[in-house]
Amino acid sequence: MPLRGLIFDFDGLIVDTESAIIDSWQTIHREDGISARPEVLHALVGHVGIETDIWDAYPQTRDRVLLEQRHRVLARALMAAAPVRPGVADLLAEARAAGLRLAVASNSSHSHVEGQLSSRGLLAFFDAVLCREDVPLGKPAPDLYLAALARLGIPALDAIAFEDSVPGHLAAARAGLRVVVTPNPATANHEFPHATVRWDSLQSVTLGLLSGLTASG
Repeated sequence: MPLRGLIFDFDGLIVDTESAIIDSWQTIHREDGISARPEVLHALVGHVGIETDIWDAYPQTRDRVLLEQRHRVLARALMAAAPVRPGVADLLAEARAAGLRLAVASNSSHSHVEGQLSSRGLLAFFDAVLCREDVPLGKPAPDLYLAALARLGIPALDAIAFEDSVPGHLAAARAGLRVVVTPNPATANHEFPHATVRWDSLQSVTLGLLSGLTASG
């Protein structure tokens, strides 16, 4: 099958915002002399709608609202400084020049994803941006990827998804897509049983290499 489209996750895949969230959370614990357990946030990467107290190391009397405010301010600053992950911009440029259809499928909000893409000059590459407001269920349900395929007007067999998290790669596989997984530091030790391939990054990944994945079955 010819390769006609690419669908990208955002957080942790295009920009490593997930490490920004975890690093800022650990910094706040450290500033307050509280021992943080990174696995608390690592377990949430790629998920949406999970109710948990990420400040469980603090006494219950500690104001969670103030902790969240501190976390949000610091995380936003770290996200703003985070670079585009290696190889992403080059692949987007090559795909756009070749006439491929491009989309984002993210569990995050439109304001977050489009703001982050726009600030890095990447938003114009994409024909569609699908976010959690657009579908009944987020990842690991396939809804976001199915919606992206519908918006692009191409079948799953003609496209490739790019993910960095377990629920994200499962969502893409459930939508019938081949999935390239490039973990970030928060997911480097996770298992990805539904990945078509797993690479450290998209550095030096070309359309020729990706076309080989669609031609293989």
